Amino acid sequence: MSQKYAFIAAEHADGATFAGMAPTIVQMLKWLGVSKSGFYEWWGRPASAAMCRREELKLKIAALFTSFGAVYGYRRIHAELVRAGERVGPELVRTLMRELNLVALQPKPYKRTTIAGESATAVPDLVARDFTADRPGVKLVGDITYIRTWAGWLYLATVIDCFNKEVIGYAMADHMRTELATGALEMAARNHALEPGCIMHTDRGTQYTSTDYAIKIADLDMRASLGRTGICWDNALAESFFAALKNERVHHMVYPTRKKARADIARYIELFYNRRRLHSALDYRTPHEVRIEYMNSQLAA
Repeated sequence: MSQKYAFIAAEHADGATFAGMAPTIVQMLKWLGVSKSGFYEWWGRPASAAMCRREELKLKIAALFTSFGAVYGYRRIHAELVRAGERVGPELVRTLMRELNLVALQPKPYKRTTIAGESATAVPDLVARDFTADRPGVKLVGDITYIRTWAGWLYLATVIDCFNKEVIGYAMADHMRTELATGALEMAARNHALEPGCIMHTDRGTQYTSTDYAIKIADLDMRASLGRTGICWDNALAESFFAALKNERVHHMVYPTRKKARADIARYIELFYNRRRLHSALDYRTPHEVRIEYMNSQLAA
């Protein structure tokens, strides 16, 4: 019954019209078959603790949804609330988001940009679609994508650690030459401890099958791994990152210059994706948290 009372109160407050006229409270009471005395008793009653709690949660949910740029669905919103100490179930969060008409932005189809090439020597697939690792620096994946700016295309190459899904190396340029890919590799090797023989898995784009790239892989004491041509699942982790980047940031921005795009994408990677974004594959933790937890466990061992 209280739901009918709440509906009447909401319609009255909104001044909703029917056939061009705003119905009175008495008319709505009659239409819904509820008593006038019961409605006014309910209307004057203080809100229940449960109702107050729901309204409090709605405010927190709306604030989180906005702060994460409308890209978080109910699972990640729920995880953020739990991390903040709230005792709430995922289904309640889902219900409240529906009441607030909060719908996470949906990803657009990912388009491949690399052109298939052939390496001078046969390079095996050392990953076989297993994008997991038991420690950092043993299995990496990489790929290249493009970002539209008013000044022309900006190309982004990344290196992601399979252990914690962290982007540990990246490079951006106005071209797709091999040095774009090797630049991302150099950043990863410079800033993170990679084990000898670390696997570097990519697709068969011409950048990754070139002689210069093979030389760089050898110089860094890494092992190259190539997926099959045209099989998106063979490099799914790298493509998943690009889908998140495009859906959560790039598609909602306008970049007048490549410089603006570089700065914005670097902020997304360093400050949001690696350190703030919760990953379902990491039990709703951030890549940075997972790496720090691993390092602390090694120190304690």
